[in-house]
Amino acid sequence: MELHRRGLLIILSSPSGAGKSTLSRRVLESDPGVVFSVSATTRSPREGEKDGREYFFKSRADFQALVKAGGMLEHAEVFGNLYGTPLEPVEAAISAGQDVLFDVDWQGGQQIRNSPLSEAVVSVFVLPPSMPELEDRLKKRGQDSAEVVAKRMAQSRDEISHWAEYDYVLVNDDVDKAEADLRAIVQAERLKRGRVTGLSGFVAGLNAEYEAMQ
Repeated sequence: MELHRRGLLIILSSPSGAGKSTLSRRVLESDPGVVFSVSATTRSPREGEKDGREYFFKSRADFQALVKAGGMLEHAEVFGNLYGTPLEPVEAAISAGQDVLFDVDWQGGQQIRNSPLSEAVVSVFVLPPSMPELEDRLKKRGQDSAEVVAKRMAQSRDEISHWAEYDYVLVNDDVDKAEADLRAIVQAERLKRGRVTGLSGFVAGLNAEYEAMQ
């Protein structure tokens, strides 16, 4: 008898600069069993973006109708545009045994944990080794002004306050070690008894084989 399992919903959250995007990219590149969750948005496609690849591009009316119908795992409005995770493709992926990775903030993670797919959730919060190190990483990225860096640092305190809501917490002092720890978490969660379907039938078959040998 062949054993199967439902896929995982892997939530990865952290304050900006703590390393969740780097860890997400590394896991996606090294593990073909993990795919990235494609979000829906009401913003216009940018040059080179393709519907269903970077985002599912929707009108505001279609997006809101999907929310009203319960078709979004999580959603939020950011700078005047709506963003969210459509439920149907995620549900199809985990039913097929595919693991889906979410790079979301604590609010998005909270909505997913409270969704109909909550039993599939594995949540991981990534902490920086120190606040000075976090600030240094944000400055070295060279993407933001000093004012924006200061805002991100102030926001990080609120984000970090939600660490206890997560199943696992990683301190990203060494990105290679953090990646190894994250991969170990994913593998252990895949092997949990409750995630394997057909296990009761398999054990019943073993018992039947034993009886036949007597």
